[in-house]
Amino acid sequence: MANDLHRNRRHAAGTSTAAPATSPELVPTRLVLFCAGAVFCVSLLLYVWTLAPTVTLIDSGELIVAARNLGVAHPPGFPLYLILAHLASLVPLGNIAVRIHFASAVFAALASAMLTLVMAELLITTQSVAAAEDRGRNNSLRSARKARATTAPASLNDMASSKLIVLIPALASGLVMAFSRTLWSYATIAEVYTLNTLLVLIIFFLILRWRRRIIEARARTGAANVPILDYDYLLYSAAVLFGLALGVHHVTVGLTLPALAVIVYRTQGPRFFVSARILYAAVLSFAALLAVYTYLPLAAARAPILNWGDPRSLHAIWSHITGKQYQVFFSLASQSGTQLLEFGKLAARQLGPWGFPLGAVLVIAGLANTFKHARTTFWMIIVMVVCDMAYSLSYTIEEDKDAYYLPAFIALIVAIGFGLRWLLRYALARLPLAWRSLVPVALAGLVLPALALAGNWAYDNRRHYWIAQDYIDNILGVVEPNSLLLNQDWQVQSPMLYTREVEQRRRDVKAVDLNLMNHSWYIDYLRAAYPDLMQRSRDKVDAFVTQLVLWEHDPASFQRDPARLRVINFTFNELCQAFVTNELKVAPVYITTDLLERTPQNKEVTEWLIKKYQLVPRGLVFRLFEDQDYHAPGEPFLRTRGLADGTLSFEKDDVVRLKVLPVYTGMLVNRGRYLAAANQPAYAIEAYRQALKLDPDLEVARQELDKSLDKMRDAETTRP
Repeated sequence: MANDLHRNRRHAAGTSTAAPATSPELVPTRLVLFCAGAVFCVSLLLYVWTLAPTVTLIDSGELIVAARNLGVAHPPGFPLYLILAHLASLVPLGNIAVRIHFASAVFAALASAMLTLVMAELLITTQSVAAAEDRGRNNSLRSARKARATTAPASLNDMASSKLIVLIPALASGLVMAFSRTLWSYATIAEVYTLNTLLVLIIFFLILRWRRRIIEARARTGAANVPILDYDYLLYSAAVLFGLALGVHHVTVGLTLPALAVIVYRTQGPRFFVSARILYAAVLSFAALLAVYTYLPLAAARAPILNWGDPRSLHAIWSHITGKQYQVFFSLASQSGTQLLEFGKLAARQLGPWGFPLGAVLVIAGLANTFKHARTTFWMIIVMVVCDMAYSLSYTIEEDKDAYYLPAFIALIVAIGFGLRWLLRYALARLPLAWRSLVPVALAGLVLPALALAGNWAYDNRRHYWIAQDYIDNILGVVEPNSLLLNQDWQVQSPMLYTREVEQRRRDVKAVDLNLMNHSWYIDYLRAAYPDLMQRSRDKVDAFVTQLVLWEHDPASFQRDPARLRVINFTFNELCQAFVTNELKVAPVYITTDLLERTPQNKEVTEWLIKKYQLVPRGLVFRLFEDQDYHAPGEPFLRTRGLADGTLSFEKDDVVRLKVLPVYTGMLVNRGRYLAAANQPAYAIEAYRQALKLDPDLEVARQELDKSLDKMRDAETTRP
């Protein structure tokens, strides 16, 4: 009983009373840094080779515009990312998109290298604590000598084995991180998540280094319960960095806080959380957070091109940082089962189809190994995964959901590293200690990274990714000068922003996103970008903005009062109709196909458009005509590089497969139907065949094709 109490006290303090077994000579720092440097160089070369050549889908276009012009991006604003991406945009190499893509590549390569260092810290500390506990359990001099004989290297080959047990899992973990599906996918485009991952891993490295230094110091002094403050500069540095990291993507950073608390608790015990040290750390973190988020009101005050949310008032700043507009995507109970299956699919995808079975075995082995020999690491892994999943499982947004699981993926890769450590120890214990046996053991550690690289190459290689640029060019190619283009598709609006504001192309086209019109800041953008459009419908704009401002300040009151809700909906519909009616007097009006999907917001607008106008397919958009005469749809001349030619691969849940490809095939089917209704079956057949070429499984295209073929055959049989 006394021994159990003594052991529990030592565990609560996270300390040991014996000297660490792993000395600097056993695993030299230069070797650890060499492994991290190798991971950085390999991953950066890979990312640069697979870098996207131009703007991509989802948030890429918007983030590039905000970074280039030091504007305000969508909530929570990502101020630190925008500042660093802006600096990257100033480098005179390639186009603006490539410059910012390259910044993502550098952040991801550094993150992979940092995971190598994190794993080395965990493994070295594990060896130190394990050896110290072994010594603590031996009270006699004879037992102590025996323990030293089993833990200290007795020969050159023993020393090499001890180094390999640390270096190979650390190197392999860094490479697995670099080649994992999610990190690699964000390393080749403009996105915030690689910087976010880098900062999280630096924070963990600093905390783990702080922990190891304290353990070593206590082992030297034998003072198990005395607070050691000499290394608190590492703790405070991590606190400052944590505050800065909250200025990138605060959700995923904040979710790691419980895991960091586990490490601190296991190192310093519960007393730390009532000491002045935690107060100092909190103050430093909050100061860094405050400093980085000061960017938002300063940037908004400049009235930049993109000023999402216009965060100048305290209310607007708080709403922006907390992501108030995205709270509608949370569903705590109804979607949890589906989201859990989604997490399993995304986790299995990280190592590719060939690496997953081996990775799963190593995760299980790693969890068992850490539970037995590295309890702090075990609880760190468990807490990271549980906290991340507890939040992310309730978040139903689709496009970048995998990024929200990055903390969980990091934890699972740490488990893989410990699983590999167990495997190496098992192999080395049974192999003759000779260099010829160490080489294949070392190479075996590279099997999983190689499988991940091979399995993910087809999906993450964006070297020929022209999807977004072709999408916009195909739309703009049929839109006449000075036209109005109404849409509510973010896959159109985001790269369209890049095309207009960065590349300065087709600035004559008035592209209006109806989904964004429920934000007053977007109305301000439209006023600055398209003054003639807004002036022609000024009275309707003013009426809608009056209601919109009231709604933004107190949306709940509109939900409680159906009359007020009807008023704002009415003014919105009136404004949309005014846009169309007034612009048709001076130029053509086009709409994207997504406007026909009667959403709650656009239902009345859609019904009005269908009732009042003829929708003639022109490429990927419809042109509105006030008459019902036949209007030649023209040749679409669609560029579809990478869309369905086999040069790029997409999962079924990829945004290309879900939202972009259906627009191409759907509009080709609409073109075919329009031509078939005009008694031009030959041209209709061509359109249907183009749709089937892009998607051979498109049943509606096949059915329409059969109808047109039957019609042609009937015409030929009745021909005299």
